[in-house]
Amino acid sequence: MLHVRSIWNGAISFGLVSIPIKLVNATESHSISFRQIHTEDMGRIRYRKVCELEDREVSTAEIGKGYEDADGTIIPITDDDLAHLPLPTAKTIEIVAFVPTDRIDPLQMDAAYYLAAGGAPAAKPYTLLREAFKRSQKVAIAKFALRGRERLGMLRVVGDAIALHGLLWPDEVRAPEGLAPDTKVTVNDKELDLADALMDTLGEIDLEDLHDEYREALEEVVAAKAAGEAPPEAPEPAKTGKVLDLMAALEKSVKAAKESRGEEAEAEVRQMPARKSARSTPKQAGGKKSTSTAKKTPAKKTTAKTAKSTQGTKKTTTSKSTATKKTAAKKTAAKKATSRKRTA
Repeated sequence: MLHVRSIWNGAISFGLVSIPIKLVNATESHSISFRQIHTEDMGRIRYRKVCELEDREVSTAEIGKGYEDADGTIIPITDDDLAHLPLPTAKTIEIVAFVPTDRIDPLQMDAAYYLAAGGAPAAKPYTLLREAFKRSQKVAIAKFALRGRERLGMLRVVGDAIALHGLLWPDEVRAPEGLAPDTKVTVNDKELDLADALMDTLGEIDLEDLHDEYREALEEVVAAKAAGEAPPEAPEPAKTGKVLDLMAALEKSVKAAKESRGEEAEAEVRQMPARKSARSTPKQAGGKKSTSTAKKTPAKKTTAKTAKSTQGTKKTTTSKSTATKKTAAKKTAAKKATSRKRTA
């Protein structure tokens, strides 16, 4: 990773161990930002910071922080006041517990940071904490202060570094009450089997293969307009039939997923209970042939019967053909005899 400026310097504290660290952003945004403009002349629209008492624009150096009291009184707060907060986590990431990873609700996950060792003295305790994380397969719950407020965090190992994930406080996560369907619905085993099959067919994916297609499309539009060309047109959305039956929708989804992966779409999803039918048993999932031989003998008998029937048909046809020829010959001979008599 290229050199990134630290946004906070402090220490990790657990027990009597203190590790000097530097906080570095672990993520970055690649989104395309726009400017507000005056559409008539393309002039930039800017927000100016104006003092409402003097009615003039002020510079950044003249701007500070203040807390507005209930009666409207402004109480100034300086950076020095914030630097000397009576709070143990003002400059310390204080580890309060080590817990299994599954104890952390993903809903609480917030911004992520890397913790870089703060100089040579931090190398030994930093490595010790990292290896302890690896061997215990646990994460640490910690408290720290950043950007004007105390936060909850989780420490874990990423590669050879220690990462800090900001966590929302438990009371900041809303309960999902009233969001689930209030209608009583029954899901049968066949529907679950098809849902499982769809999940298996879609399978896993390497997240490295995913990318922001919206940003790429937006870059194409910007490039086209910059070159004085018409922006590319959006492709026609794929037409899909309206499916009202859940089973049919699942089956079509499995088929589409298989086709997109180049698999045989007609292969069965999974082994289902055999239905009573006059047709032969279909192939099992995965295209494997059935090892059952119970129906081989009837098939042979049917073939033999068909062969006998064919032979019988051939004999009947041949005998009919021969009889027809004999009858025609007799008629011809009779006509010739009649002709001779008339001539005499």
